[in-house]
Amino acid sequence: MLELIYQALFAPFIDFGFMRRALVGCIALSISATPVGVFLMLRRMSLTGDAIAHAILPGAALGYMVAGLSLGAMTLGGLIAGWVVALLSGGLARITVLKEDANLAVFYLLSLALGVLLVSTQSRNIDLLHLLFGSVLALDNEALILLAGIATITLLLLAIFLRPLVLECLDPDFLRRHSNIGTTTHLVFLALVVLNLVAGFQALGTLMAVGIMILPATAARFWARQLDQLLFVAMGIALLGCWLGLLMSWHLDLPTGPAIILMLGSLHVFSLFAGRDGLLKRWLHPRKHLKS
Repeated sequence: MLELIYQALFAPFIDFGFMRRALVGCIALSISATPVGVFLMLRRMSLTGDAIAHAILPGAALGYMVAGLSLGAMTLGGLIAGWVVALLSGGLARITVLKEDANLAVFYLLSLALGVLLVSTQSRNIDLLHLLFGSVLALDNEALILLAGIATITLLLLAIFLRPLVLECLDPDFLRRHSNIGTTTHLVFLALVVLNLVAGFQALGTLMAVGIMILPATAARFWARQLDQLLFVAMGIALLGCWLGLLMSWHLDLPTGPAIILMLGSLHVFSLFAGRDGLLKRWLHPRKHLKS
């Protein structure tokens, strides 16, 4: 029995180096991108992450066109494209009648169209599938160092800007009226979103990088109510989902990126029903929830 458990849950990571590197990369993403996703959810900006994830595609494609499958070139291209879209959306919202979400939708669509155009003009589309859908099993030491560096930067900036980030989630108008740090906090947060989405596309691809950012955060909301609890529960769900997704991909011979996202989605559905604030508790104790 113990041998079966070992073979099913631990042997792939102990026996194969590429599985260990994939797990380490997922751990870095779980402790980096997931806390950013919690703040996206609290600020009602979950779809912003999806829009920016698509917006980095042309930058990554240009990096590929210039230098091939170069980690540095595609990362730099994705960062520039994502930051340009994020800054233009936020900046124009302050000087035009359009709100930030409308500006983001405009630039996201234009950026996505440009990215698809660039991808379609390449004769090496098979390689570009890794850009779109990820190649977590192909992570090398260079990519792991990049992911670890981004995780370190993210955690440091979140610690520095924690108070204004929380206040902006609760009352952004109050922060803007009584402090000059509101705009800086917003720009830093958008930069962190872009940075972690670019990190995510190294493992899960541009089309699914936002999954590891948002799905654990939304699942955690059914288990926790305070911010510190939300952050730790979300990271725990992300780690569990990545581990189970890697195992599902290994044993069933499935694409790894989609397997991880599907497992995270399954944990979200489980939390939706069985969580502290889930549907089962509401159905079993309807009067208690009506009073609250």
